[in-house]
Amino acid sequence: MFTVTDKIMSGYLVVCVVLSYLIFVKWIYYRHRRSLIKLLSNLMNVLLNKETSGADIRALIVTAHPDDECMFFAPTIVRLVELNINVHLLCLSEGNYYNQGALRKQELLNSCSVLGIPDSRVTIINHKKLPDDPKAEWSISLVSSLIVNHIRDNSFNMVLTFDGRGVSGHANHVAIYKAVSHLASTGQVPNDCCLLSLTTVGLFRKYISLLELPVSLLLPSCLSCVIGSQGYKKARAAMFCHRTQLLWFRHLYIAFSRYMFINTFQIIPQGPKNLKIY
Repeated sequence: MFTVTDKIMSGYLVVCVVLSYLIFVKWIYYRHRRSLIKLLSNLMNVLLNKETSGADIRALIVTAHPDDECMFFAPTIVRLVELNINVHLLCLSEGNYYNQGALRKQELLNSCSVLGIPDSRVTIINHKKLPDDPKAEWSISLVSSLIVNHIRDNSFNMVLTFDGRGVSGHANHVAIYKAVSHLASTGQVPNDCCLLSLTTVGLFRKYISLLELPVSLLLPSCLSCVIGSQGYKKARAAMFCHRTQLLWFRHLYIAFSRYMFINTFQIIPQGPKNLKIY
C-alpha cells in the first residue's frame, strides 16, 4: 500500500519526467532552428549538384483546397518565409464543395497573407474537372500539366506537396502526389527542381501536438520544418481566416495536431517507374 510519502515522490517523479521531456523538446527545437538554412542548402546542393544558398531557393507549395496551406503546411511556409525564401502557393481548387468557392478563395488569400505569402504569389485554379470532392477522381494528366507548367513558368527549384497518403487520405491530396510522381518518373520536371512530399504519420502521432517533435526529428527525413510559439500563433491565425471551415473539430485540430508545429518531408524520387495515368 502506498504511503503519503510514496505518492508525493511519485508525483515529483512524474513532474521531473515531464519537465525533462519539455526541456528536451525545446533544446531540439532551437538546435534544429539554427541549422535549417544549412540543411536546405545542403539538400539542394546534393540533389542538384550545384552550390545553392537560401536566397536562390524558389519554393512552390502545391495544395488541393483552401485551408490545406495552414492545416498541413503552415510550419514550412512560416519557416521558409522567415529565411527570406521566395515562397509561392498553387491551390488546385477553390473549395466549392458547399458552393462557397468565392468566399473560400478570399479566405485563402487572407490566410496566405498571415503566413507571409502575398496575393501575387498565390495561384488558385478553378477547373470543372478538378472539383473539391473526396469522391472525385482527378485526372492525373491534367493535374500534372497544370503543375509542370506552373513550375516552368516561374522557374521553381523546390516543390513541396502531399505524399501518397495525403495526410488525411483525401483523394484530391493523393491525386496531387500521383501527378508530381508522374512528372518525376517521366523526366518532365526541370533538372534543377527538388521534389518533396509531406510525411503522413499515424493517428496517435498526429494528435500529440508538440510532444511529437523528438520522434519526428529522430526518424529519417530529408527536411524538417519546426515552429515555436510565435510561429504557432501565425499558423493558428491563418486557420482562423477560414471561417467557413471552423467547425468544432477544427478547434481540436488547431490545439492538438502536430502539423501545426512540424512538417517532415521525403524526397520524391526521380526516374522511370510504372504509374497508371487517368
